[in-house]
Amino acid sequence: MEKLNTVEGIVAPMDRPNVDTDAIIPKQFLKSIKRSGFGPNLFDEWRYLDHGEPGMDNSGRPLNPDFVLNQPRYAGANILIARENFGCGSSREHAPWALLDYGFRVVIAPSYADIFFNNCFKNGILPIVLSENEVDSIFSEIAATEGYQLKVDLSAQTITKPGGDVLHFEVDEFRKHCLINGLDDIGMTLEHIDDIKAYEQQRAKQAPWLFS
Repeated sequence: MEKLNTVEGIVAPMDRPNVDTDAIIPKQFLKSIKRSGFGPNLFDEWRYLDHGEPGMDNSGRPLNPDFVLNQPRYAGANILIARENFGCGSSREHAPWALLDYGFRVVIAPSYADIFFNNCFKNGILPIVLSENEVDSIFSEIAATEGYQLKVDLSAQTITKPGGDVLHFEVDEFRKHCLINGLDDIGMTLEHIDDIKAYEQQRAKQAPWLFS
């Protein structure tokens, strides 16, 4: 997966609590397991005025002008800020796939559903937990400032606001290491490829019938 260390960009506000994974990527899009191509259907039922189905040409679909991602001021956003219990509902890994494919590398919220939180790390997204007061402050600043941007430094575990104020966040050291080095489960396994090959060669000599 792509490495993540510093992310700087426009912040899009998802100002509603308990956003579940079916809202993030509706169930009809779960047929594919390619991990890509889900971005145009992120928040599909809120983003469009018609019903979406896999394989549709999204370029001609009617947009909901009131939905945050359709507003020009949030075009190109790569950081999403949300309310409590973001990513609740079913455990579909397609939810972080859709967020990543759209372009989000960082999500900020007061709390997350556990499985979604874990899936974000495994797919190259940094889910940051801040206090409700800190999240409220960012929402207010976004509303007052068009083009509002944040700088997230994973190494330093800091978020820098436009005025220079710095917020600190906690992150598990192992997960931090994996994001900075772009290591998913497969990548971590491949770090030991020489040991794996050596074991297979030794095992083939000890039990050749297993390899016939």
